[in-house]
Amino acid sequence: MKNVIGLMSGIGLSLVLTSAATAASFEDSMSRCLSRNANTRDAATVMLDCNAEAGKLSACKVVSDSAPGKGFDKAALCVAEVLPMGAKTGQVKVPLRFPGGG
Repeated sequence: MKNVIGLMSGIGLSLVLTSAATAASFEDSMSRCLSRNANTRDAATVMLDCNAEAGKLSACKVVSDSAPGKGFDKAALCVAEVLPMGAKTGQVKVPLRFPGGG
């Protein structure tokens, strides 16, 4: 599931992880979201439109999904619940890349 870390490279937003424990916890959350909702061997890209406030995302909607019907939309929404946003506020587009191969 180390490939899930590739997901972070596709985000394109400034993220600040405050400690190694936080990073490990976030990686675990991403792995759980992906394995619970989609096949980790498949690859996909999902674009979300969300509201950022108080360091978190809310009211996320799937704008596009390169592999519709394969659960990556649900995995992306799950990841959005734990994605740290720092001081970013307002409407944001969040591209998430699931690299597959895991």
